[in-house]
Amino acid sequence: MRIAYLGPAGTFTEDALREALGPDGRFEPLRTATVHDAILAVERGEADRALVPFENSIEGSVRSTLDTLAFDTEAVTIAGEHDFAVRAQLIAREEIDLGQIATVLSHPQPLAQCARFLRESLPGAERRSVNSTAEAVRQVAESSEPWAAIGARSAGELYGCTILRENIEDEANNVTRFVWIAPAGTEPKDGSAWKTSLVFSELGEDHPGALVEALQEFSSRAVNLTRIESRPLRSGLGRYMFFCDLEGAVEEQPVAEAVEALETKAESVRILGSYPVA
Repeated sequence: MRIAYLGPAGTFTEDALREALGPDGRFEPLRTATVHDAILAVERGEADRALVPFENSIEGSVRSTLDTLAFDTEAVTIAGEHDFAVRAQLIAREEIDLGQIATVLSHPQPLAQCARFLRESLPGAERRSVNSTAEAVRQVAESSEPWAAIGARSAGELYGCTILRENIEDEANNVTRFVWIAPAGTEPKDGSAWKTSLVFSELGEDHPGALVEALQEFSSRAVNLTRIESRPLRSGLGRYMFFCDLEGAVEEQPVAEAVEALETKAESVRILGSYPVA
């Protein structure tokens, strides 16, 4: 199976992928420059699956994943999820005092997840965003500048670097929820508990209580929403789409009825996937 994911080698996503597949899991890697590219690789038939970050317990949703699913794809589905405990390391080419570090490189998500550590321990260091944590470690390894990277232990080992500080994330329970992206129509694996993800937008003429009325289609049927988030619809200020996760499979009667009722209130309703809970 060919699996697309944010590369290069040594990213947190690669670590999550290996954990999700288990020690005997075999796959052909398709490492991409961005999460957007990984998802589109499945849509284009260049990969059988993609594993991409969906939300983090500290920083919330991964916007690039949400926006790609909402705006740039039509023929993919979320087919599963995997929760991965993120342990961020401060990595340098060689041993160096923290006070000497001029720049810290990483992907925007880990930079945000380690914001307190950076404020307190590296207040004078510039923060520089790059496409992936592994790319950050690679640049640090190849530079003679007093730089450091935030990345995975595996990346530090891969590029022969030194770990200056371990587990620098702001919260010990730093978990990223990854989702499996598959071609539309893929049947998910069996599971005892199910989750459905959807996005809806345009609730008709603006009026007080429009969103509440839409959400009542779920609550009135005892369908529990575990997550809701708004994102700009990109068609003018004040226009939004709403991403929701809810308990239950889309084929279950209460969920199916709630979605059908929501379609009478929203101009657009799209099921992003119905899949087993991690």
